[in-house]
Amino acid sequence: MATLRAVRGTRDLLPPETTLWNFVEATARAVFARYGFGEIRTPIFEDTALFARGVGEETDIVSKEMYTWEDRARADSDRAQSLTLRPENTAGVVRAYIEHKLGDSGMLQKLFYIGPQFRRERPQRGRYRQFWQIGAEVLGPAWSGADSALRDAEVLEMLSTFLNDLGVKGWKLEVNSVGSSTDRPKYIAALREALAPVKHSMSEDNQRRAETNPLRVLDSKDAGDQEIINGLPKIADFLDDASKEHFAQVLAALDACGVAYTVNPRLVRGLDYYTRTTFEFTVPDGSGLGTQNALLGGGRYDGLSEMLGGPKAPGIGFAIGEDRLILTLQAQAEAVVERKLDAFVAPMGVAQNAAALRLAQELRSAGLAVEVGDGGFRLKKSFEVADKLARRMVIVGEDEVSSGILTVKDFSAGEQTKVARADLADALRR
Repeated sequence: MATLRAVRGTRDLLPPETTLWNFVEATARAVFARYGFGEIRTPIFEDTALFARGVGEETDIVSKEMYTWEDRARADSDRAQSLTLRPENTAGVVRAYIEHKLGDSGMLQKLFYIGPQFRRERPQRGRYRQFWQIGAEVLGPAWSGADSALRDAEVLEMLSTFLNDLGVKGWKLEVNSVGSSTDRPKYIAALREALAPVKHSMSEDNQRRAETNPLRVLDSKDAGDQEIINGLPKIADFLDDASKEHFAQVLAALDACGVAYTVNPRLVRGLDYYTRTTFEFTVPDGSGLGTQNALLGGGRYDGLSEMLGGPKAPGIGFAIGEDRLILTLQAQAEAVVERKLDAFVAPMGVAQNAAALRLAQELRSAGLAVEVGDGGFRLKKSFEVADKLARRMVIVGEDEVSSGILTVKDFSAGEQTKVARADLADALRR
């Protein structure tokens, strides 16, 4: 019988690596809460039309990468429905905003999510078919301030705080504006015109994009096409006065907060719903991501709610590839989190097992992280296991049980002390 393995493009996350994942997610929750964000959890699968309309039928995600199936009717009263595992979460959050009439409150909605997404792309380092994202969205009626440049800058400042709190080194922020819903079609038309005489010289993917989604050509990392791409029109030349002013306000707010950035006129987001501010955070070479060093990205999507049949609700959001963020933290070694247990309780003989478990119960109730050995272990094995798992070992022998005085071995200090049972929890916290 063949050995069953995880499906290609997926993998198991195991301890101790999951300690780092939990650290990242706990930091995200803590930082986002300071900025007034609340958590939203949307379904893992949605109606396929949500992504076709929101993300765009000509994007690579919708045209090539989605996991889609026909959910067959089970009764005469049911109807078949095309469903898709979510390839991204912004469309789902906006769908929830519309469905639950969150805009009726008139208040700005600040929502974050943490969870898996699914795309059938070629697996490579840091990119999987089931991958995790940490993301957030800020949206609401225009009178809530959702369309303000201040919100763009606040999101970017929050992300800089998050990366700094994690200890990510050398990150850089690139920003651009892709203009309003009226600017963008003019620019796309100019791109198509400029690409028409040269697209035959480009890679096969970019020849297709030149017809279906010219903005994606600017995203291309194909080395052979860069000279052509560098000669294409720039979006900055097609912005109306309102878009230019909005972008200037974003940059002024970032300057006021001391958030360093670079304006990259080639930075676009390939999804159909992006407008005005777009951004990307990158890390230096050698940070574990190979040649593609983008860590996270996002932008403004002022027309997405209307595209999905909802009310006008300007918004801005981002998504962090958590898998790639973890690789970066691991590559930048000092950020790796390795937290040992507070104590390993070692019973000296099987007769002391019950007393050891009772002591561990007391310590856990006091908020300490504790593992219990087995009285069947030889003393040498107890020391070896305890040294791997915990900062200290508490020996529970017949004398310790009768006297209430415990023997505590501190591995880092190399010291062994006697501690009264009543004082043990406090001693282990030091």
